[in-house]
Amino acid sequence: MAKTSKIVKSQKLLAKRKALPQSGVVKKNRVSTRGVNRCKITGRPRGYMRYFGLSRLTFRELAAKGELPGVVKASK
Repeated sequence: MAKTSKIVKSQKLLAKRKALPQSGVVKKNRVSTRGVNRCKITGRPRGYMRYFGLSRLTFRELAAKGELPGVVKASK
């Protein structure tokens, strides 16, 4: 599990990134990649799959249990 402080920090950065175009103020040197995508369940920042919002480990566990609709194993 990720530290709670890192999860909160990444959520704040993502919220700021979404709010920038609405406010009309654009700072120089603003890098859009500072917000870190994290797994919705474990908070893991690495191996993140955007389409599902999960890390690869969590994705694999849920897919094996059959809890992800439309996901099937390639080999049987």
